[in-house]
This record gives sequence, structure tokens and C-alpha cells, in this order.
Amino acid sequence: MANVVVLGAGMMGSAFTMPLADNGHAVRLVGTHLDGDIIEEVHETRIHPRIKTRLRDAVTPYTYDRLGEVIQDADLVVVGVNSFGVAWAGEMLRPVLPPGVPLLFLTKGLAGEGDHLELLPHRLRRHLTPEQQRDTPLVAIGGPSIAGELAAERDTCVVITGSDAALLERLAGMLRTRYYHVWPSTDMVGVETCVALKNLYALAVGCVGGLLARDGKAGNDAVMFNLSAAVFAQGLWEMAYLVDYMGGERRTVFTLPGAGDLYVTSMGGRNGRMGAYLGQGIPFSVAKRDYMPDDTIEGAQLAQAIGPTVEALVAAGKLDAAAIPLALTMIDIVCHDGPVVFPWDDFFAGNLTV
Repeated sequence: MANVVVLGAGMMGSAFTMPLADNGHAVRLVGTHLDGDIIEEVHETRIHPRIKTRLRDAVTPYTYDRLGEVIQDADLVVVGVNSFGVAWAGEMLRPVLPPGVPLLFLTKGLAGEGDHLELLPHRLRRHLTPEQQRDTPLVAIGGPSIAGELAAERDTCVVITGSDAALLERLAGMLRTRYYHVWPSTDMVGVETCVALKNLYALAVGCVGGLLARDGKAGNDAVMFNLSAAVFAQGLWEMAYLVDYMGGERRTVFTLPGAGDLYVTSMGGRNGRMGAYLGQGIPFSVAKRDYMPDDTIEGAQLAQAIGPTVEALVAAGKLDAAAIPLALTMIDIVCHDGPVVFPWDDFFAGNLTV
């Protein structure tokens, strides 16, 4: 049995406690400074108010001010904060993280850092002490995993990624259950790039729902599956280019972290709702302010985080604009309130031959 600390009591961090607890591990669920109501509800009722599921008895809730107390004998620390909370998590962990304890990231995203793009695990690591940076293994989970389905014990398939193959096998063994299926991958760059970018491209797929709402069904009841499929495919192709650029393995794009995660994220959720507003012609700033002010839109959040850096890299000739027309379109939509007009003639440029 291992002692596991999960930092972040949101939907995914809390759902992730299920396979850990089912494998006999003792889990301390530590809320962030924004999770006080969740921690209180779990403490009083054992029911998580957002995933509407009873957490296992092996899961003990704690407020963030008790992190230093509960982390001292941890065998694994899981980072389940949202992407905006990475710096906060690093600052919280720096004074209390025991030497050599692995950090497992559920947090997804990329950051624009000057003239380059940065993985979020690497961004958090920069907040640790030099000794912690040297001695702390970084691993991450990637793949199609909806928190509510995981909490309901629906079959879920993911990869665990990092540089130490033996550690990955050990951690995968800690996580595997009859419903949680885990494969190891040493392509951390590819996995983390895919699971971040999928949100941007899922937002693009979501725009099709808005176009359909605006234009209505055709006279024969035809909808717009052809259009959404083309956007999906272009997103995958651009993801492959960007994984190459970041130094990851292209094969990762066409498995669980890329195609799988893009598929499940395109099925609905907050990216889909925002995309529907955008496709109806509502500028992003207006849609966010008037319709989804309290929601985190992961695709839009990513566009804002990396948009200026991507545009600068294109201007400097380090990224090929012809290879990422959809990404640039979505950055324009989110960062500059651009219209939803897909550049069809630029899609698959040079990639499809007869």
C-alpha cells in the first residue's frame, strides 16, 4: 500500500482517487485555495459535489494549509490543479515536497515562455529548489478520460508517461483496475503536447455546432458531420506537426493522447458549448463575458497561453504558418475576436496527393 497525496480537488483530481483507493492505497485529497467548499462537502457527506459521486473511504480530504503535514510520508504526489494553478502548486510544493517523491501530472496545457513553448510539468519544476529539480521524477497521465466516467467506473484507457521506464511500470501497476487501463510511454513531450493541443482543436470542432445552429438543417435534414470531420482531421495533422516541432514522437498523435483525447473532448463539454457560441457569430470576449463567465474553457485558455508565442514564432520563421492554419485561426478567434471562417484552401496543404 502506498501513501498518495492528490493536490487539487476538482473533478479529475477527485475522480483519479477512485482507482488509487480501489487498489488499496491511502489517498489524501488536498484542495487548493479555491476548493474549500468541495473539501467541506466531502468531509461532511463523502459526496463530491461536482462529479456527484461518493468518494472511497480510503480518501481523506484536507484543506490546502495542511499540505505540509500530509505530504511528509507520501510515496507519490499527484498534481490535479488547473493550468492556471501550476505556479501556485509549485510554490506550495517547494517548501514541503520530500526528496525523490515523484510528481504525477493530471494538469494539461502548454505555456508560452519567451521564444518557445513549454510543457507544464517543466514550468512547475522551475518553482522547485535546485535539489528538488534534480531529484524529483516527473510523470504524467494522458488520454481520453472524462472525470465523471472514471468516477462511475466506466472503462477508461490512458497512458502514463515519463523518462524512467521502470518507474512508469511501477506506477501503472499502482493504478490499473478492471476499469482503469494504463499503458506506459516514454514520449512525455509527445503526450503532453497532444493532451494540451486537443483542447484547442476540440474548440474548433465545437464551432461547427454553432454554424449548424446558425444555418439550420438542410431541407433533407442533413447536418454538418462532413465539416466537423474535416476540422477534426486537420487538427490531428497540425498536432503531428507541432509534436514534431516540440521533439516528441509522431506515433503518439495517432493513439490515446492525440486522436483518442481529441475525440472524447470533441464530444461536448465546455469547449463544445463555447464553440457553439462562436460559430453563431458571437465574438469570444462577448461569449465568455455574457454566457460562460465562470467556466474554464480549456481550448480558449490554451489559445491565450500560447497564442502570442505561436504568432511570434511564425513571424520569426520558426513555425510554418502553412502547417498550422487551423491553430492560427483559433488563436485569432480567441485572442483577437476574429470570425469563425475556416481557411479551407489552406487545409492539408502539401499533405494529400493523388
